[in-house]
Amino acid sequence: MSPMPEKISENNAFQYQGDLDKVKRQLGRQHIQMIAIGGCIGTGLFYGLGEILALTGPLGALLVYLHVSTVVYATIMSIGEMGAFAPISGSVIHYAARWLDPAAGFALGWNYCYFAAIAIPLEITALTAFVGFWDSNTNHTAIYIAATVVGLFIINLFGVRWFGNSEILFAMLKIMLAISLIIGGLVISLGGGPDHDRIGFRYWKDPGPMVSTLEPGATGRFLGLLVAIVPAAYSVSGFELIAIGAAESVQPRTNIIRAMKFVIFRLVFFYLSSVIIVGMLIPSNYPDLSSLSPFVAAFELAGVKVLPSIINAVIISSAYSSANTCVFTASRILYGLAVQKQGPKIFTTCTKSGLPWVAVIVAGMFSLLAFMTVSSSASTVFNWFVSLSTMCGLIGWTVINITYLRYYYGLKLHGIVPRGIYRSPLQPYAAMWAIFWSIFYMLISGISVFWTFSASSFIASYINLPVFLCLFIGYKVWHKTKMQPLEKLDFISHIPTLEETGDEKLLLEKVPLLQQMGLV
Repeated sequence: MSPMPEKISENNAFQYQGDLDKVKRQLGRQHIQMIAIGGCIGTGLFYGLGEILALTGPLGALLVYLHVSTVVYATIMSIGEMGAFAPISGSVIHYAARWLDPAAGFALGWNYCYFAAIAIPLEITALTAFVGFWDSNTNHTAIYIAATVVGLFIINLFGVRWFGNSEILFAMLKIMLAISLIIGGLVISLGGGPDHDRIGFRYWKDPGPMVSTLEPGATGRFLGLLVAIVPAAYSVSGFELIAIGAAESVQPRTNIIRAMKFVIFRLVFFYLSSVIIVGMLIPSNYPDLSSLSPFVAAFELAGVKVLPSIINAVIISSAYSSANTCVFTASRILYGLAVQKQGPKIFTTCTKSGLPWVAVIVAGMFSLLAFMTVSSSASTVFNWFVSLSTMCGLIGWTVINITYLRYYYGLKLHGIVPRGIYRSPLQPYAAMWAIFWSIFYMLISGISVFWTFSASSFIASYINLPVFLCLFIGYKVWHKTKMQPLEKLDFISHIPTLEETGDEKLLLEKVPLLQQMGLV
């Protein structure tokens, strides 16, 4: 391959500054796999599932998760293909700026930066709520927050391998917890608890499989499904950001593809299985279900004495792990924006080992927002952050899939067939499916405020949409950017070959049909 230019620029607004891209590939296969598992299993599952069950009942929760999972999976296939084709710093942001519109890349970049950054205090807020299981003294909340913040800075400032190794430990704890909860819950439901009461699907009969929310009867059950979409979408959002680590992973194409393909199993096993088990163990009308972990409540209800404290301890480590991943993600997005000349150049400052330390510090500063819980209840602040974060995620899903369609049809027009790169037979229809439902989710994300109006809830639900549009329109008008015709899209500059990234073995693999579909 001929030497690449130091910068690529389709117009004055988008410049990829290759000379400033100094991060190093230090994450191995085990790091990417564990980040993929651990970073996406957090408070949304262990904490938010209780609210979803209270809103819509066990069957409703299952239906909501099934539907949202199809949208997530379609988005994962889109970002997986683009990430395998071009493992470059900035990943999803770079792709939007390069193949959609520089203004889209700018707006998406700052949207995802905000998404990851706001999720840091969200996870810390949930962590303090879990600690309250043992220590109900609210005067101690600030101490727990401060200790968590210091720990996040230490891990992320010691280098990417420290981050990766810590995520291996946390992910192993999460996996063991999730498996234990599923197996333990199944045993208790079949009569293996202290009281030997065979629960089965008792709570699916009383109080019932679905719950009415906002309105009585069938209308309320339907509205319950719509209201539950926001916490459900939040709990599974973030899977797509696995691609952020592509620029810092060894054999990025092999590892990113492998991580993306196993997403369907993680969605089915960890999320859907947990929804079924929790729906069997605890009734949807259980008191304060939306303010504590449903897993802890379920085992307490079953009369198990010691296990709830063990579960709570591992869930706390889960929340810490998710916050840790968010600091890493937000800092790398800041770095990617700066490399594309869409953020302050100071964020490209790296140590000799390739750590973007300025970006890490700035991203970590968002953790201080968690101190808001000192003056407000943890559940209230948590719900604010969930609404803010979810809209960011839905905007991201929409832009990613629109970018993918441009990428897909651009490659087709150029006659390019990527060598050895994973391509899903469900595309481009999967991307179209995801775009439609992501937009629908955005429109109904704050639906409950139209029954019981709250200015703070309405703003938290929808404020990010006009902010994104202002970023997009403002950048487009200021820099006079244009969406490039498909025939002018760049699929060559600064995209390393398989040999350059050590992924040449992909050329030798014969991929079975099920694996091509991302199902194995």
